[in-house]
Amino acid sequence: MKKTVSFLVSGRGSNFVAVAKKIIAGEIKANLGVVISNKKKALALEKAKDLKMASHYIENNNFSKREEHEEKISEILDNHKTDLVVAAGYMRILSPFFIKKYSNRIINIHPALLPSFPGVNAQKQALDYGVKVAGCTTHFVDEGVDSGPIIMQKVVEVQNSDTTDSLAEKILAEEHLILTESVRLFCEGRLTVKGRKVIIS
Repeated sequence: MKKTVSFLVSGRGSNFVAVAKKIIAGEIKANLGVVISNKKKALALEKAKDLKMASHYIENNNFSKREEHEEKISEILDNHKTDLVVAAGYMRILSPFFIKKYSNRIINIHPALLPSFPGVNAQKQALDYGVKVAGCTTHFVDEGVDSGPIIMQKVVEVQNSDTTDSLAEKILAEEHLILTESVRLFCEGRLTVKGRKVIIS
């Protein structure tokens, strides 16, 4: 039976669209679920409409506790029979409640070679540190910040002329590749988490 993939987004949604288009094209054998954003003006919501996907805006400030906000998100995800949650540029730290409920079923994409440069502004962190290579990582989400078991990584070279924007653009192209591949592997049942390691069969 095909798995259903849903998305948490806060921004423009290019990673979400990359995965969704692969599903629509049949390159990832899965069903599209729902797109949920905590930002009313997130471009990803418009892109979801273009793809004729269900989408919801859930303002986190309307809830007194983070868990209450996530309970509403969880309700919508469950209504769409979600098997996999893809955090595609979702700019909120998920609570232990949410992570436990969807244990090893939340994939995040991060624009750095974890465990280096977790958190925000990863590309700037990398440039400021003077690294010669940078890249991106897909991982299962745990209760830390960008600290869950790593699924895939991709490296890009850092040039002396690189700016934060140019490095981000190079990394983004690789993000699309490894995120779609990680989702495909999950949907094919080929990812197994053993401690800190993700085994790809």
